[in-house]
Amino acid sequence: MTDDRNVSPQSAADAIEELRATGALDALFAKIDAGEVQLTGDGGLVPGLIKAALERGLQAELSEHLHYDKGDPEARFYENSRNGTSAKTVASETGDILLAIPRDRDGSFTPRLVPKGSRRLGGLDDMIISLYAGGMTIRDIQYHLASTIGTELSPETISKITDEVLEEVIAWQNRPLDVFYPVVFLDAIIVKVRDGAHVINKAAHIAVGVDIEGIKHVLGIWIQQTEGAKFWGGVCANLANRGVRDVLIVCCDGLKGFAEAIAETWPETTIQTCVVHLIRAANRFVNYKDRKPLSAALKPIYQAPTADAALNALAAFSTSELGKRYPTAVKTFEDAWERFTPFLAFPPELRKVIYTTNSIESLNYQLRKVTKNRGHFPSDDAAVKLLWLAICNIEDKRARDRAKEKGRSRGAPRNAEGHLVEGQTVTNWKQALGQLSLAYPDRINKYL
Repeated sequence: MTDDRNVSPQSAADAIEELRATGALDALFAKIDAGEVQLTGDGGLVPGLIKAALERGLQAELSEHLHYDKGDPEARFYENSRNGTSAKTVASETGDILLAIPRDRDGSFTPRLVPKGSRRLGGLDDMIISLYAGGMTIRDIQYHLASTIGTELSPETISKITDEVLEEVIAWQNRPLDVFYPVVFLDAIIVKVRDGAHVINKAAHIAVGVDIEGIKHVLGIWIQQTEGAKFWGGVCANLANRGVRDVLIVCCDGLKGFAEAIAETWPETTIQTCVVHLIRAANRFVNYKDRKPLSAALKPIYQAPTADAALNALAAFSTSELGKRYPTAVKTFEDAWERFTPFLAFPPELRKVIYTTNSIESLNYQLRKVTKNRGHFPSDDAAVKLLWLAICNIEDKRARDRAKEKGRSRGAPRNAEGHLVEGQTVTNWKQALGQLSLAYPDRINKYL
């Protein structure tokens, strides 16, 4: 007699190969090719296999509950016994499945495989949440399920399924954070949310932190009617309450009062105005045909080796033809000079990390692709829910890309997207961290 505990379970691939070797699959494939057997849909092969597996499992559960197997001649000696079956239709990834649920006479049997009151198999819920995270609306999902697998679900049911992740969203939004982040990026995107009888634009504030290992994490999502420095101050306070005691550099746009709001929570933090936002602001009142030449003329300013060289480049630009034609572009840099120059004190490796909010802009680009399919959200919670699901979905895609590239030669071309979101390691982070250690020796070395 063999010990079953020492026998490894047979893989599905091995089982299929055994069936293929016996020729059992050839007859089945011939029927499929001839159109006599369908794979999915009503009466399909796959739903039939799922039905058979579930009903067998339910019978096994009932046998365990009654303490005897079906057909046992000693069944009459037990107080409780089988009492036929009841029909129940459940929705699944492959379509609706009609099950024969076994019953017992005293009604004490509670199946675990298909719980009482359940009308869907777990895989369908996962499919719906995945479709929702990919940007499909509830009505789109309803039509997709009906047209592909023949499952009819009401919009209310689909909405309830997606709402099941709200507890996870709340837990994620309130999770403890690291004590120290060398770099934090702050930015917002606009979403449309119903407020009473009106649909208004609201700002979804998003924070991305780079930890001591150089890995990016989305720290939270907050919805507010407008993007304001006061609210950003509340976001920073929230991050501090969740454990963030120190941040070396915060990269943000040039919103008025932003730097002061951040300083209220982390007074020693260096505020870096996003150079890309600054260039956009400088081009705000520039004729369209002059925008490219003007942007090119600004390069010597933000690519200067030192702050003094950048100031000389700004002076040269202000006396140039474009500078005289668009003095507001010059004033934009002059007004933001104190918050613009910090990154110029660092070498190129570190400048690439902190000079722009592109790390969060790439995330925002992906999120906008998901939110644009919706006219508006019914509530702030609905907006946060979708954004969180989209972030999880984006990272799943990027993680698969990274997994595919493992083992590739160092010189091989890279296929995965460069700006990963959650869990991405910043390029050349060890070099950047070394430069930060030189710039902030007392603050950063105690966290290493």
